[in-house]
Amino acid sequence: MTQTNNIQWHSLASIESLRHQVCDEIVQRATEAIATSGKFSIVLAGGHTPRAVYRLLRDVKADWAHWHVYHGDERCLAPDHIDRNSLMARQAWLQYVAIPESQIHDIPAELGPVAGARAYAQTLKEVGTFDVVLLGLGEDGHTASLFPGQLVDNSADAVPVFNSPKPPLERVSLSQQRLNNSREVLFLVTGAGKQQAVDNWRNGVAIPATLIAPKESVEIFCYEVDLDA
Repeated sequence: MTQTNNIQWHSLASIESLRHQVCDEIVQRATEAIATSGKFSIVLAGGHTPRAVYRLLRDVKADWAHWHVYHGDERCLAPDHIDRNSLMARQAWLQYVAIPESQIHDIPAELGPVAGARAYAQTLKEVGTFDVVLLGLGEDGHTASLFPGQLVDNSADAVPVFNSPKPPLERVSLSQQRLNNSREVLFLVTGAGKQQAVDNWRNGVAIPATLIAPKESVEIFCYEVDLDA
């Protein structure tokens, strides 16, 4: 493990170790938050690695009644589309546990990027600081749906995204400032294809992921990435 300011980098020996360590971290944070404030708020990421973590979470014994679930970004597709992050999270985890439906907050991206962002910003208006935010890292350095070369929009908690370099072109994303309003951010970084993005990050090159710098803690869990490169 290496640490820079409030960023801790973790190199895991196997993908299974990464999944279990992230799952354990989430559960620990949830237990602490519920004991302190009576609730736990988590922002979910899309992708294969988070999905595997979600599958572990469904077998955990937790005080689900006090969990509140949000999403970091969403594709502007129908709610039942196979590529929706919200559908993946429900199929992998949420449908198996007793989190009240009223506490699972999907992004209504099917409304389109502008209307979907406006509606989700309203949902987040009274939420306060997130306890945990899960994020991935793209080979180009993007995170959530904040992409390189695109204007960073901090006009609201949730913002529309147009002309995404990855299909579909239209999305809704939490803004940089909203993602930073969190107690802990967990990045899940897997695959040798992420090496250049990680090297840029560690060498001080500006990539979208470097915008996510909450005051308290950033934990970056890596597999098949050389942190000594």
